[in-house]
Amino acid sequence: MFLTDEELSEIAMFRRELHRNPEVSGEEAQTALRVTEKLSATGPDQIITGIGGHGLAAVYEGAISGPTIMIRAELDGLPIEEIADIPHRSTVPSKGHLCGHDGHMAILIALAKGLGQMRPARGRAILMFQPAEENGAGAAAVLADPKFATLTPDMSLSLHNFPGIPLGHVLLKEGPVNCASRGMKIVLKGKTSHASYPEQVIAPTFVLARLLNDLTASGNNQPLGPDYSLITVTHARLGEPAFGISPGEAQIWATLRTLTDEAMTALVSRAEELVLTQAKAGQLRVEISYEDVFHQCYNSAEAVTELRRALDDEGVSHDSASSLLPMKASEDFGLFRTVAPAAMFFLGAGEDHPRLHNPDYDFPDELIATGSRAFMRAIRNVLG
Repeated sequence: MFLTDEELSEIAMFRRELHRNPEVSGEEAQTALRVTEKLSATGPDQIITGIGGHGLAAVYEGAISGPTIMIRAELDGLPIEEIADIPHRSTVPSKGHLCGHDGHMAILIALAKGLGQMRPARGRAILMFQPAEENGAGAAAVLADPKFATLTPDMSLSLHNFPGIPLGHVLLKEGPVNCASRGMKIVLKGKTSHASYPEQVIAPTFVLARLLNDLTASGNNQPLGPDYSLITVTHARLGEPAFGISPGEAQIWATLRTLTDEAMTALVSRAEELVLTQAKAGQLRVEISYEDVFHQCYNSAEAVTELRRALDDEGVSHDSASSLLPMKASEDFGLFRTVAPAAMFFLGAGEDHPRLHNPDYDFPDELIATGSRAFMRAIRNVLG
């Protein structure tokens, strides 16, 4: 291990500090300041802040030119109340680090300490702390930021902790590993009337009822493959909570999910056509918008090769045969593959560990050493 037990213990304490002070997507200002302070102590050649919002990057340069390897972690927590009975439980009401991003940041802080003690022989190692992963907005904002042009990597690597598999075991495979998804918000608008004169209303009632069924049915929910599609209605509202008014407006929120970006384009077209047809038949105006847009995550062969070599060199057990990959859940890392080969590995948090986004989830500190060793070995293997 490139860090001492004492150094790892200090990083674990910092992880717990982050856990106590979660900030959700787009609000990570204090988290970024805490991370910047820790990074500054390692003496990077450059720290760039305000990337795509509250994102930041630390750059460690080698003595001679060479490729750039970027390792990414996430800054944000979740808008979920934590219930875990732990000393470092969230102090922020209705917010918690219940996905492990505090642990992912700690892994990169461990890398920063190692890189500060010994620079890569060539090229650059970049530690990227991405904002707004949980709502799918962060990666696109980072890539669109002019500051990123000076950081463009030749390879991007990342990880996510994964409850349900043995602690410290890794799942890693080429190809698709996370689905594309997006939130579709449908607003149907008609005309209200007094409840005693329903004949005077243009109500969305029956259109809403049909769409609740037809939207769900338009996905196939087949086993994960190129044609997989799923539409899950997550929220619906009709009119106002009053007895004297016939409803004139309705809303449907639905999550669209596919394995590939190409399939998502087709599913969006199908869903929109269905909504517009039903709205026209009901003489309703309609507004459609999208939030929480996630692109597919696809592991590039070149990047997977380097991660496998690093895991083997460090003696970290791994396999690619798990039925858990690809997974239906989404991850805001896929867009980084549009600029360079990229891959994410999944690091076991324990078979009986609380699942991601559960209100009692907490990141296992033991994974800080495993994750940072794997990434450091990948950096050394490529950059020396």
